[in-house]
Amino acid sequence: MRPPVVIRSLNVRRVALPSLALLTLGAVFLFFVAQRPPTQPAEPAAAAPPSWLTIYLTDPANPQSETLRGGPDARLAEAIDAAGYTVDVAIYHLNLWSIRDALLRAARRGLRVRVVVESDAIFDPEVQDLVQAGIPVLGDRREPLMHDKFTVIDGLEVWTGSMNYSLGSAYYDNNVLLRLRSSALAENFAGEFDEMFEDDRFGPLSIADTPHPDLRIGDSRVETLFAPDDGVAARLIELIAEAESEVDFLALTFTSDPLAEALLEAAARGVNVRGVIERDQAEAAGSDYARMRQSGIDVRLDANPGTMHHKLLLIDNRIVATGSYNFTRSAEQANDENVVILHDGDAGAALQAEFLRLYQDATP
Repeated sequence: MRPPVVIRSLNVRRVALPSLALLTLGAVFLFFVAQRPPTQPAEPAAAAPPSWLTIYLTDPANPQSETLRGGPDARLAEAIDAAGYTVDVAIYHLNLWSIRDALLRAARRGLRVRVVVESDAIFDPEVQDLVQAGIPVLGDRREPLMHDKFTVIDGLEVWTGSMNYSLGSAYYDNNVLLRLRSSALAENFAGEFDEMFEDDRFGPLSIADTPHPDLRIGDSRVETLFAPDDGVAARLIELIAEAESEVDFLALTFTSDPLAEALLEAAARGVNVRGVIERDQAEAAGSDYARMRQSGIDVRLDANPGTMHHKLLLIDNRIVATGSYNFTRSAEQANDENVVILHDGDAGAALQAEFLRLYQDATP
């Protein structure tokens, strides 16, 4: 199985992964050139498949970010342009022209395009452009947030991570966007999308019915969880309790007392616990930042003038949890959220490098 490809956007510079040297020029070409899916959706062919995972990282410190072009959204737009059948998008906020235009092009080609958004953002001009083009767009119409961040293409692949489809999220904030190629994983996310779009079930009305919650892609294990139905906090606490040497996290906000307790317990038994929290959120009501600092956990405040928007948990350099899920009570109990847990050493190493970069720039 090929290792994940890791790309820092804008200048398309690969984050160092020793195993990437094994990729042939032909394989690299496949990652960047749109490929039309086969007549019948299926897993990628066994002969010379592309990597099942590509990791895109935003690069707000890059001067090119000011152009608002070439970020991870450009790669997602290319994938939408390559779609042959269906594109389903569940996103908290959408104002990127690149994604809007790609969705409009897909609809004009006759693809089935559907969108679910947070109702507070449904009147944004870019979303209304979709509505006016006849693309069905559904808002959640409720006080808690439709906070999901995922796109399912042709029943073959899922794009997800912490990145909203917004200018700030793609160009000024620290985020990750994952491309995961797996029809089984796509089935998980398609089911969650249909639950919202077709059944009008949001938040606590969601049903724990993910068809493949724990699956294998090649040699890697991938867990899929949705909140509030799948008990995300309980699973993250289990992973922290099983940590052998290190637990690192990047958090926009941290107000989940159960998760904070799990980190404190891990530190007490000798696990090295470190974290970075968005500076503007560290003193927010209910924040666990001060408590963790006082207990001796090495938690720091980010240095990005924009927003450190990650929701990332790293266990022993080999387990990665990320998605839309902030470490908060509202994410656990009220919002619509999605999380993937990747048991994959290459993914762990790549996102550990992202953690260390932000951690080294951060201050107490």
